[in-house]
Amino acid sequence: MSTLGKSLLVVDDDGEIRELLDAYLTRAGYQVRAVGDGRELRRALGDFVPDLLILDVMLPGEDGFALCRWMREQSSCRQVPIIMLTASSDEADRVIGLELGADDYLGKPFSPRELLARIKALLRRAGFGETRPVATGLLTFDDWRLDPVSHRLFHRDGEEVILSGADFTLLKLFLDHPQQILDRDTIANATRGREVLPLERIVDMAVSRLRQRLRDTGKSPRLIRTVRGSGYLLAAEVSGLVADAV
Repeated sequence: MSTLGKSLLVVDDDGEIRELLDAYLTRAGYQVRAVGDGRELRRALGDFVPDLLILDVMLPGEDGFALCRWMREQSSCRQVPIIMLTASSDEADRVIGLELGADDYLGKPFSPRELLARIKALLRRAGFGETRPVATGLLTFDDWRLDPVSHRLFHRDGEEVILSGADFTLLKLFLDHPQQILDRDTIANATRGREVLPLERIVDMAVSRLRQRLRDTGKSPRLIRTVRGSGYLLAAEVSGLVADAV
């Protein structure tokens, strides 16, 4: 996928990192805007909505977690992929970021080449999601209904659940393949645009977050079941599927 015209917003309070990423990602063909804190992030979003956000966790004032949560509450930014930059040794930061709706994470210090690969992977996934055929009617399963056009999820009691772009992509993947075992690499490729690394828990965290959205958090999850050694399975019938769903 061409990077021409793709815009990136970088939020990091370290001026050297901002300059490095601005120069490196601009050379890679992206339109880059780099800012230092949450106030500048909001100001930038008043001018444009980026195709992808790179967000540091440790920021003055509002930290990256608060800003990630805020982004997912804004209808115009809900689907923007977010890569969080975290302390490389602190897994808790990564778990929290994913729970709040981040799409991927990268530990500091990091290689700009690896960051670029993560950016390309997420943009490929986002682009694939825009062009594939989708159902125009509601998809219903268990006590839920999903509007695949507006990405709105409703429970039968009337509650609307806010979905991030990663949440929606993962749920749609399960709905397109009900009663089928999906392995971790299949899920990671569909939701992150890349395979998982050894010992990486990003898929398990994403599934755990989706289970929370679906109120499927018991000791033995009822809707999204773990198939030990194989992956995950949506144990529900789905109505409203189109024949060419992939």
